[in-house]
Amino acid sequence: MNTQELLTQVESDESSPLEFEVKDGIIWVKNGANKRKVTSNEELARLLQVSGYLYAEEALVPHSTLEDLNRIDFFDFYRSQYNEEPDEKKLEHYVTNLRLGQQNKLNVAGALLFGKDVRQLLPQFFINAIWFFGDDITDNQYRSSENIYGTLDRVYKKSLDFLVGKLEKVQPKGRGFNSLGELEIPEIVLTEILVNALVHRDYFINDSIKIFLFENRIEMSSPGSLPNNLTEEQVTKGIRRTRNTIISSLAPYKMEYRGAGSGLLRAIKAYPHIQLRNEKDQERVVVTIERTNRSKPRL
Repeated sequence: MNTQELLTQVESDESSPLEFEVKDGIIWVKNGANKRKVTSNEELARLLQVSGYLYAEEALVPHSTLEDLNRIDFFDFYRSQYNEEPDEKKLEHYVTNLRLGQQNKLNVAGALLFGKDVRQLLPQFFINAIWFFGDDITDNQYRSSENIYGTLDRVYKKSLDFLVGKLEKVQPKGRGFNSLGELEIPEIVLTEILVNALVHRDYFINDSIKIFLFENRIEMSSPGSLPNNLTEEQVTKGIRRTRNTIISSLAPYKMEYRGAGSGLLRAIKAYPHIQLRNEKDQERVVVTIERTNRSKPRL
């Protein structure tokens, strides 16, 4: 189905959350008595995504083939999930059936989950991790910076290592001086928020996830505002809307992802010093984790 056919279908769908009007080749979005012109293909794609007619994770990756699939990893997954030995000759069938690609190509979900070289296939999707000296993003100097590429599980593990290796270990109250210190922010907090950012981000937006480690906080910025008119309060109460259904369904095999909207709830329960901001104008969700347990600021 092409874009024109999609728009015609959305126009006639009374259950759609958005109203479109196509006139003389120009696409208008109606909001009550008002309407505005859609000015870019990226905006149109996101609007169709909201309507449930188009999904970024299902977009085929240009120039990809099934040779770009990590077959060892994929067949290990297949054995684990379905308790049967995969048939090499049926690879294309498996990929199509699991909605990881079609027509001998990988889609975005397939590349992110099982791609051999994600940096080559999807260079726009990575994590930009920066460790700052102070508390201000405008500081010109920083301690270290790393662009983290790879499949979702690799990006998750390397990003977690980046944070764990730089956060402090603190002595819990009531324990002896020689006892092992605990991470200043519980690791489950970092795990849940990292996984949510990777699984639920908007893959129509060609931008990186940002992890900024400041002296007084961690900020994690994920492309795309909350889907389907979700609010910050609803998310913190465990209500969820799945933007990437393929990635969400297979993520438990690749990462510590449980789904069910409980991740942020677990993080807040373990460490209440967390704020979530849904910045619609900037098209991003920002999670701030305060560093309340750390010692004196470093010089």
